[in-house]
Amino acid sequence: MALCRLRQLVVAAILVAGFVMPETVAAGTDIAVFIRDSLTSTTRTLRGAKKVIKREHPDVVFHSFLIHNESDRNLDVVDSLAKVKPRLILTVGSAATEFAQSNFQNIPIVFAAVKYPVLSGFVESMARPGSNSTGASLNIPIDVQFRYLGEIVPDLKRIGVFYTDNTAGLITQAKIVAKSVGKELVAIKIDDIKDVPQALDSLAATAQAIWTVADPKLFDPRSTRYVLLNALRKGIPLMGFSRHIVESGALFALDFDYKAIGVQAGGIVNRVVAGADPGSIPVTMVDALWFHYNEKTAERIDVKIPDELVAVAKEVYR
Repeated sequence: MALCRLRQLVVAAILVAGFVMPETVAAGTDIAVFIRDSLTSTTRTLRGAKKVIKREHPDVVFHSFLIHNESDRNLDVVDSLAKVKPRLILTVGSAATEFAQSNFQNIPIVFAAVKYPVLSGFVESMARPGSNSTGASLNIPIDVQFRYLGEIVPDLKRIGVFYTDNTAGLITQAKIVAKSVGKELVAIKIDDIKDVPQALDSLAATAQAIWTVADPKLFDPRSTRYVLLNALRKGIPLMGFSRHIVESGALFALDFDYKAIGVQAGGIVNRVVAGADPGSIPVTMVDALWFHYNEKTAERIDVKIPDELVAVAKEVYR
């Protein structure tokens, strides 16, 4: 009894002195980071995420892994994570996310800079991701894209778009959004890349502008050049899916601030570390946009870019 009483007094003295018992000391936060490259977009995304994470978890330890194309070169990653035992995995880009999901179903995964995570099969839905993954996508809200189109093309009523099986799910949603803002989406499915010329002729005859979606099955270098050149010849405004398309001749596009996307992902990481279920955290969409336009294209098809958009343009191609 005397020994038990002595232990109680020692514990009380330690607590009064401002210390905690070893059992209650918080362990460091280990986070595995999967990347596929060292591009500026990847670097900026990570910079934004790490800044936010370190603000709440100054003791965080990041373990970075470069994911390769060849699966056998990634075997060391699987072995290393077994030793590290990270609290979660932070991925940048679709390839790194796919590798993480294929190999680590029991570790929370927060992805960043992923295009179309639902269509890619990474999550069940944007609002309810399910499973062990969530994150910050590159998706720009469709209503925001249509709003920009409406500001640039007066009295816009019909928007044209090409799509393939890859992006069919996105088109279904886009039709609903278009109707909700008083517009009609004229969508033509492309089953064979050879059908693009006829589809473009049809859209040019029925739509007042063309909206494009990032679909690698549809927009290879050759078909992209064809669409851009002939949209210009037909005088129909074309909204690109990246600034690179604008540089090549599209009228305009909305682009991302990758650091801001990283900030979103970092905030989600902090929620998961605090105990939140990743499957119940909605996937975020882009909330910081950059506007790019092609001045030469605007002059060629006689479209005036509103002064308020000219004033905030991130890049003007001439």
